[in-house]
Amino acid sequence: MSERNTVLRSLHDLGLAAWFGGSLMGAVGLNGAVREKGVPEVTRRQVESTGWAKWTPVNAAAIGIHLVGGAGLLRANAGRVVGQRGVGASTLAKTVLTGAALAATAYSRVLGKKVEQVSSTAGDENSTGPAADLNEVQESRRKLTLLQWAVPALTGGLLVLNALHGEQQRPGEQSRGMLQRAMGPLQHLVDKEHSPRC
Repeated sequence: MSERNTVLRSLHDLGLAAWFGGSLMGAVGLNGAVREKGVPEVTRRQVESTGWAKWTPVNAAAIGIHLVGGAGLLRANAGRVVGQRGVGASTLAKTVLTGAALAATAYSRVLGKKVEQVSSTAGDENSTGPAADLNEVQESRRKLTLLQWAVPALTGGLLVLNALHGEQQRPGEQSRGMLQRAMGPLQHLVDKEHSPRC
């Protein structure tokens, strides 16, 4: 019941920490600093885009490390997921939240590339490409701003569920949860036996 998974847990936790921390720093630090300095709009978009583009490969590695660690932990704890009451539900919630965080991260990168391309040509006086649709760019920037806050919110939720999983691994919690799971069918029969008959 108490085998060690130090490497898997380290991959899972370090990857998640980098994903959460980097996303939060970008939303608060990078974007905030550029806006506070009062630089022109075009320059601001270029600096933000460059900063986020430099973070992308590190973020992708962090997410990959997290997913490898998470998959390994899920496999190592499959018995608890099935046999310990509450672990299956928290694992499902964590899986859904991970999917949402991955989708938000991927979509923010798609929008970021779109804004980055417009920003790189906006300051080029010799650009012969078609003029960007200003409304579309503004809408992309608005969505991107929301997503850049959604990613740390979602990954922060994953950190909370990670803490719950840690609590569920305490020996007393494991014993109680497995007993409750085993007693579930018996409790159902007892409840049925004592239910009023018409």
